[in-house]
Amino acid sequence: MKLFLKILLPFLVLALGVSAAWWLIHTTPMPQRRPKPVKPPVVRVVKAKQSDYRYWVTAQGTVRPRTETALVPQVSGQVVKVSPSLAAGGFFEKGDLLLEIDPTDYRLALTKSEATVATAASQLSKIEAEANVAQKEWKSLGNGTKPSALVLKKPQLADAQATLASAKASLEQARLDLSRTQIRAPFAGRVRSESVDVGQYVNKGSQLASIYAVDYAEVRLPLSDEELAFVDLPLSYRGGLEKGSHPLVILTADFAGKTFTWQGTVVRTEGEIDLKTRMVVLVAQVKDPYGDADGPDAPPLASGMFVRARIQGRLAKDVFVLPRSVLMPPDKVVLVSQENRLKRRKVQVLRVEENDIVIGSGLANGDVVCTTMPKVVVEDMLVSVVGREKKATPLGKAPHKGKKGRKAAKGEGQAR
Repeated sequence: MKLFLKILLPFLVLALGVSAAWWLIHTTPMPQRRPKPVKPPVVRVVKAKQSDYRYWVTAQGTVRPRTETALVPQVSGQVVKVSPSLAAGGFFEKGDLLLEIDPTDYRLALTKSEATVATAASQLSKIEAEANVAQKEWKSLGNGTKPSALVLKKPQLADAQATLASAKASLEQARLDLSRTQIRAPFAGRVRSESVDVGQYVNKGSQLASIYAVDYAEVRLPLSDEELAFVDLPLSYRGGLEKGSHPLVILTADFAGKTFTWQGTVVRTEGEIDLKTRMVVLVAQVKDPYGDADGPDAPPLASGMFVRARIQGRLAKDVFVLPRSVLMPPDKVVLVSQENRLKRRKVQVLRVEENDIVIGSGLANGDVVCTTMPKVVVEDMLVSVVGREKKATPLGKAPHKGKKGRKAAKGEGQAR
């Protein structure tokens, strides 16, 4: 009997435990489920405001001189003098003596030509006197016939006149050659390179140096077809006609760890479209690139310097300029209604810039545009607007922090 109880007791305890557990599970009241509150996504907004906007187109290029030429002698001889300015990087003014060739041979040639002219003039005077005598003698004979040209020495007179004219031409050539022994600067400029020194014998037509003018600097600025729509270009037509304006150009370059600015204008477009890039090349011009008008610390706009350019474009009237973040590609924005609900709107995008977009139509003044999009945008989605407390509280314009630009030259206009 005791053995039977020992075997049965564990099963009884187990059965009682299972029964108690079942009773507890089925008699305990179930807790009520409460829905988890859904917090609407937070967005930032900006108010749309219509205004006029000046387009600015960006490009880049390398500075080059407007005028560049090779220094070439027109006579041969030994170099007897070289100006200190005739060195790489040297400056000179118009008319400065850059180089002198030994003039001795050319002075002697001038003297010889002067003597030849004197001899020819004397010979001509002699022939003229003889011709006058021959004519008087023929009249004194009283034949009544007309004398021949040979009797009047007309062939000899013509020959003497031609000899004098040739001698005078040789004299003029001798004077010209003598003056050409002094090579003077054709313009105010700077030396790019030189390959001549005192004592060197130079031949007529050999290149001695490469020089360029410093009155203007030019920059070639290639623009794509898309960018051309925003710039009023100076276009030339057959017959000398020119249409368009000369837009302002702001050039910036980095030099010695600092950024410097120059102002110029677009003066022309090049004669053809680039066959490889299919771009139109504008030519911007800057006056007096080596002047110190910008201060002693400003570097010159030197030839070969790489610059970034901002070209003043057309003025767009009655457009909306908004942060670029409002755009849902390709042509939609998201509005926030007074009930804090999202509404998609299709707009006309005129231009997409680095920080902003320009919208032509599709918006109205006072429309509230979302600048920070939720991960998923659903029509009529409820959102929470930063800075907006309740429906009755009017929206203020959200601050837009664009990329801070450097101050450019005066007259830049509404640069963004």
